Amino acid sequence: MKQVNWKKTLAFVVLSLVLVGFIGFVEKQKSYKTYQGMEVAINGVSGVYFVEDQEIEQILKAAFPNLKAGLVLEEVPLKEIENRIAGHPFVKSVEATIGQKGILNLTISQHQPIARIARPMAADGYITTEGKVIPTSQSYTSRVLILEGRQAEKLMEKGDVMMEMPELMNLIQYITEDEFWNAQITELEVNSPNDINMYQQVGNQIIEFGNAMDLEDKFERIQIFYKEILPRKGWDAYSRVSVKFKDQIVCE
Repeated sequence: MKQVNWKKTLAFVVLSLVLVGFIGFVEKQKSYKTYQGMEVAINGVSGVYFVEDQEIEQILKAAFPNLKAGLVLEEVPLKEIENRIAGHPFVKSVEATIGQKGILNLTISQHQPIARIARPMAADGYITTEGKVIPTSQSYTSRVLILEGRQAEKLMEKGDVMMEMPELMNLIQYITEDEFWNAQITELEVNSPNDINMYQQVGNQIIEFGNAMDLEDKFERIQIFYKEILPRKGWDAYSRVSVKFKDQIVCE
């Protein structure tokens, strides 16, 4: 009789454990079908993050107040979330997916500033590698080529350098992609499409570049100025050098 009771007790314990395990499995599976939180992965630009995890979370919290743990996954508005984050001026692209455990995964790429438009009477703006003009960040400053002048301010208002003045983007890229010129040319004064002046890191001469055409030829002539004229005359001999006229180097 005692043996029978022992077997019944053992069977009851086993069934209880199985039931608890089944309930736990069901609850776990249920949790996989509901929103359980988010993970944000941001691709930095040279180790700089113009967009932060906390900022993205705050944006989504304000825009989607129902986005809380327990929300059925089918009700998580992935496309709307992507569109909302894409509206951030520093976000280049965003992908929103739901993982198996109910985690919202956000993969974000940032715009990369290549130049900065400086305005004395208004806020500055960055020019991205795609030619878009975006606001500057309150958190970080990117050390890039500076643009000033009337035409630069007009481009700031238009919002797209590639659309308005693609030859200027070619000039910016030419400078920033060359190790020497990227270190030597610190500022462009863009007064009009045909009136671009350059300021140097070393040397007080203003380089009159003219328009942003014939880049290789003009930079070759500037190199001649550095290698052949300055060594003979000295760095302080001239205040202005012009390469805007074809096949000429004018020094004054």
